[in-house]
Amino acid sequence: MSQIVKITTKGQTTIPQEIRLALHVEPGDFVFWEMVEEGIARVRRVQPLDLDYLNALQGTLGEWAGDADEAAYRDL
Repeated sequence: MSQIVKITTKGQTTIPQEIRLALHVEPGDFVFWEMVEEGIARVRRVQPLDLDYLNALQGTLGEWAGDADEAAYRDL
């Protein structure tokens, strides 16, 4: 399955319907672009990270949230 599509001046393109169906993507979904090798890219559907999971994870990172850490990493 392949199709040729045109890129707009803003760098946008339309994902052809048969490709959208194969990827199971709908408006609002996220896709991930990855360069596989020179001149070849791969695209796949991805799910946004679960906010509940991120909030739970953030609670475990408190040991690195001190003033000394802020000072040490301020210029990164």
